Amino acid sequence: MEMKIALAGNPNCGKTTLFNDLTGSNQYVGNWPGVTVEKKEGRLKGHKDVIIQDLPGIYSLSPYTMEEVVTRNYLVNEKPDVVLNIVDGTNIERNLYLTTQLVEIGLPVVVAINMMDIVRKNGDSIDIKKLGKELGCRVIEISALKGDATKEAAELCIAVANEKNDRELPHVFVGSVEHAIAHIEESLEGMVDKSEQRWFAIKAFERDEKALEGLDLSESVKSHINAHIADCEKELDDDAESIITNQRYNYITELVKKTVRKGKAAGSLTTSDKIDRIVTNRFLALPIFAAIMFLVYYVSVTTVGSFLTDWTNDTLFGEWIQPAVQTFLENAGAAEWVVSLVVDGIIGGLAAPIGFVPQMAVVFLFLSFLEDCGYMARVAFIMDRAFRKFGLSGKSFIPFLISSGCGVPGIMATRTIESEKDRRMTMITTTMIPCGAKLPVIAAIAGFIMGGAWWMAPACYFGGIAVVIIYCIILKKTRFFAGDPIPFVMELPQYHMPALKGVLLHVWERVWAFMKKAGTILFVCCAVMWFLASFGFADGTFGLVESKDSILAAIGGFLAPIFAPLGFGSWQTVSATLSGFVAKEGLVSTMSLLSSIGEEVEEYTAAYHAAYMAFFPTTMAAVSYLMFNLFDSPCLAAISTMAKEIGGRKYFWFAILFQNVGAYVVTLIIYQLVGLAVGQVAFSAWTVVAGVLLLGVLYLLFRRDPNKKKAPVLKASGI
Repeated sequence: MEMKIALAGNPNCGKTTLFNDLTGSNQYVGNWPGVTVEKKEGRLKGHKDVIIQDLPGIYSLSPYTMEEVVTRNYLVNEKPDVVLNIVDGTNIERNLYLTTQLVEIGLPVVVAINMMDIVRKNGDSIDIKKLGKELGCRVIEISALKGDATKEAAELCIAVANEKNDRELPHVFVGSVEHAIAHIEESLEGMVDKSEQRWFAIKAFERDEKALEGLDLSESVKSHINAHIADCEKELDDDAESIITNQRYNYITELVKKTVRKGKAAGSLTTSDKIDRIVTNRFLALPIFAAIMFLVYYVSVTTVGSFLTDWTNDTLFGEWIQPAVQTFLENAGAAEWVVSLVVDGIIGGLAAPIGFVPQMAVVFLFLSFLEDCGYMARVAFIMDRAFRKFGLSGKSFIPFLISSGCGVPGIMATRTIESEKDRRMTMITTTMIPCGAKLPVIAAIAGFIMGGAWWMAPACYFGGIAVVIIYCIILKKTRFFAGDPIPFVMELPQYHMPALKGVLLHVWERVWAFMKKAGTILFVCCAVMWFLASFGFADGTFGLVESKDSILAAIGGFLAPIFAPLGFGSWQTVSATLSGFVAKEGLVSTMSLLSSIGEEVEEYTAAYHAAYMAFFPTTMAAVSYLMFNLFDSPCLAAISTMAKEIGGRKYFWFAILFQNVGAYVVTLIIYQLVGLAVGQVAFSAWTVVAGVLLLGVLYLLFRRDPNKKKAPVLKASGI
């Protein structure tokens, strides 16, 4: 019989690190039934019959966010065999708030005090025996990052689940509150399982309607319960929910005094505090963040990543794979069109984006390190100051950060934003941040047209943030998205050196997701694009033709006038843009397919430069092409996710229209006006249109917010 262990804890408590350590590669990722909150589960290493369920990170079991609802419903309805509560030992007082709620549910609970290596380094100690006795559950010290006692924690969970012993719940509430809860428990006898009676009684006291939905309470019982609640509210002069919260924290404060000994004097600065004085400084924070991101992209795109990408494109595909496959097929007597499909269409098409995997891996390596060491949590805090001025909170930065890897989880990450307006606005704009799939496009333009300009990648990253800010200011002034940004509360973890295993696992997950897309979506995209670019009508018959006479040339030529004002009006560039709507990596695949890229060349840089310049008459046209494809609607996978998340067809179609029209307008303004200034674009009617659009954007950007409430004007009293 299978056993289920549920991992529960606050965000940034080390839960994911522990989950990865316990399950290794035996993981399954999906969504919870009916909602888009990510569901992760895996089998415990060495125990095929034990399933580890990774619950969303939450601060409480109150139904305020989707994560809290999902976690609570799972614990109450699914009833796992045991709950493993991960507690950040460096911030134990805040984390124990959730612990006091978990032990009340009636399930066996094991508390794992995590980050004990940092706790000991700070000179602190925790009396786990006394803590366990007070909480009525087993407690163990671990370090998920270092793998210390993690296996023992899982074994302890298995033992506790098999014990099924009754335990005494902690005495959290006192006085009239405990008296009222005891009376409510009596009222619920026979309606719920005895082990759950306490939890439902507390929820009834808090007037938590969602928790009581399944209970058929009579009017007399409801009246009896409300009378006890009203008496407490009157006596304590506060609402029921606040009363419960205050008494929980009072209990936790006393519990920490009994069980935790601080090694440093109160008020002394930890190493993390000292670092934060610099990296979160009001004036230095943003320049430091910008410098770090520039360094990340410089190393990834120009040095290490560039060397690996050159080797992959030149040697692996150009000299080894493609010639070998072509020789094999020709010797096997394959038809010419089969050789062309496999060598040029599929391998040649896939080679271009796959060649940039090394650069992506290096970028993801740096970003994973920054996330795991605790710095990116600070960046969200830093960006809250800036974003709040533009109508968003720091919570919106988290989806933007995740979108730098992939837009799909970035869109899903918006579920943590309580305000539906802010959530939709973040969803619409988060894919403006260059994702991993767009990195090959950036690298292609920067490397092959601009001579390896390392600054293009970070410029695109910060350019994406700038466009997001402009869009958000404009959208916030409309009635659909008006409103003050929600408060941003986030636990900042202690700085620590990430575990190499965890960092590499994160990198592998992201790279593997890209490779899977290359093996499925891009594979089909390359095959379809090869067919459209190779077949057409010539001399009244349908068959293999020159690419200029192909079906793709006809489609691209028909749409080319639309993009001509942006500087890339050839059928080849338009065709590549169309493939980008399926998968952004398809841009590079299609351009490779339609050019001499992929053929054996003597001079790599010169040949690639010439091939791309055949598409773009000027550098400004190439930059324009890059900008449009960075800011238009994302790939089909992200579009599909947005359709499910955004909550309504009108919002979805507005998002698609806004993204594509916005990309066109921004690109037109930059290409026409900047191109004119640098002498690469001639003055025309489109230059005038671009100027008018710029004035329109500036008006929308700087106009007074019509939805902002005016301060009341006090008239003189006549005195």
